[in-house]
Amino acid sequence: MQSFLLRRLAQMAVLMIAISALIFLIISFVPGGPFDTALFGTGTVTKLQIDRLNEMIGLNRPWYERYFLWVAKMGQGDWGASWGVSYGQPVITIIGDRLGATLLLMGVSTAVAVVLAIPLGIFSAVRQYSFLDYLVTALSYFGLAMPTFWFGIMMMIIFSVQLGWLPTSGMYTAGEEPTLIDLVKHLIMPVTVLSLIEIAVVSRFMRSAMLDVLSQDFLRTARAKGLRENVVIFRHAIRNALIPVITIVGLRIPVLFAGAVVTEFIFSWPGMGQIFIQGVFASDWPIVQAILVITSFLVVASNLFADLLYAVVDPRIRYS
Repeated sequence: MQSFLLRRLAQMAVLMIAISALIFLIISFVPGGPFDTALFGTGTVTKLQIDRLNEMIGLNRPWYERYFLWVAKMGQGDWGASWGVSYGQPVITIIGDRLGATLLLMGVSTAVAVVLAIPLGIFSAVRQYSFLDYLVTALSYFGLAMPTFWFGIMMMIIFSVQLGWLPTSGMYTAGEEPTLIDLVKHLIMPVTVLSLIEIAVVSRFMRSAMLDVLSQDFLRTARAKGLRENVVIFRHAIRNALIPVITIVGLRIPVLFAGAVVTEFIFSWPGMGQIFIQGVFASDWPIVQAILVITSFLVVASNLFADLLYAVVDPRIRYS
C-alpha cells in the first residue's frame, strides 16, 4: 500500500504540473486584459497607458516566463494578487475565505446524492420492471433533463417567494447570530439543486451494476446453498456492484463543481463559484487560474480516494 501511494502521489505531482501549465497557456491566449474593459474607451486612458499598466503586472513577458515565475511564487505560498474582483488583495486570501463554503456545499450535496442514489439503484434492480422501478427511472430522467439554473429559480420562487419557508440567498441570515439551524435552512435549496442530477446519474449506474451482478453465477451458488435473499443482496451483490459506482462518483466531481458555480451564483452562496464568474467577466486571471488549479487537484485527489476505496469494498483488491 505504501509503495502504491508513493507512486500515485508522484503521478499526481506530474499531472498537476502539466494541468497548471495547460491552464496558464490557455488563459494567456485569451484576448484582452484586466485593464482593457475597465479603462479603454473611457476617453481618459490611452492604449499606451494600458500597455504600461500591463507591463507593471508582467503581461508583456512571454507566457512560459510568467508561468515559471507563477509556479515559483505558488511554491512559496504567493498565488498573486487580484486584478479586478478585489484589486490588490492576495488571491490565496480571497479563495481561503470562500473555499470552505464551496467544500461544504459540494460535500453535503455529494453525501445526500450517494445516500439517496445507492438505495434507489439497488431497489430498482431488485424490483426490476415493477411500478416503483418505472417511477424511479422516470424521476431519474427528470433529474438528468432539468437545467440547474431553471430548477434553482423555480425553487426560489416557490419556497422562498410564495411560501416563505426558506431564505432566498446567502449562507446565514444577515444581521442575526449564525446558527446551525439557519445554515441548514440556507443549504436546503442549493443542495437540492446540486444533488438532483447526481442522484439521477448515480442511481442509474447503481441499478445497471446491480443487474449485472445479480445475474452472476456466484450469486446463484449462494442462493443454492440456502442463503436468504437479503444476505445474498447485502453481503455479496452490493459490494461487487459498488466498484463501478465509486468510479462514477469520483469522476462526477468536476461536473458537481460546474453545477456549484451556477448554483452559488443563483443563491448568492459565498463560495468560489461566485468569484469565479466575477473573475471571468473582469479578466481577473490570477483568480481564475487559482480556482481551476484547485478544481483540478480535487478531481485528481478524488480519483486517488476512489482507488483506495476499491480495496475497502472488495477484499480481493490489494495494492502492493
